[in-house]
Amino acid sequence: MSFDWLELQRTAIRGFTDRLATVTDWAASTPDTEWDVARLVEHMVDEQRWIPPLLSGMTVPDAEASLAPIGDDLRAEWSRYAETASIAWAATAPDAPVHLSYGVVPCLDYLKQQVADIAIHTWDLACGVGGDDRLDPDLVAAVWADIEPQRDMLASSGLFADPVSVPDDAPLQDRLLALTGRDPRRGDTP
Repeated sequence: MSFDWLELQRTAIRGFTDRLATVTDWAASTPDTEWDVARLVEHMVDEQRWIPPLLSGMTVPDAEASLAPIGDDLRAEWSRYAETASIAWAATAPDAPVHLSYGVVPCLDYLKQQVADIAIHTWDLACGVGGDDRLDPDLVAAVWADIEPQRDMLASSGLFADPVSVPDDAPLQDRLLALTGRDPRRGDTP
């Protein structure tokens, strides 16, 4: 199945932005036990601010040297960096080389990673704010199709907690969340 990853990136950005607009308690916990809501949003802002310099061809050290500090208004910072990231994605060829910490990959591979990151952390944020934890079904299908074949690599990478057991016939979103070490039942409670 073919996916429009640029459109999915915009969908993911909108989903995160919608949940971010509802934040009232920046210290609330999230399913990512290392981060409260503020730290989760800061992580997402940080990820977005790296995108334009990396897509311009910079190496990781050069990109890092070009980054401005993240400001205190995390909503404004998210809006600014998510917009500049979206513009950079649209302006970069899918096969353009991108220098990441672990090597050089095609732009499309980096885009898929970023879309997955936003999708999963949108669910984390939704749980943290007690909001709607349902993700866009097309977004879920695309991220699942991309990362499920990487199940063994993901499990050994340390990027996520150990997968959570869910029935094989669980909804696709639940299976995706479980694969990334999240208990999908967490979203059922405010």
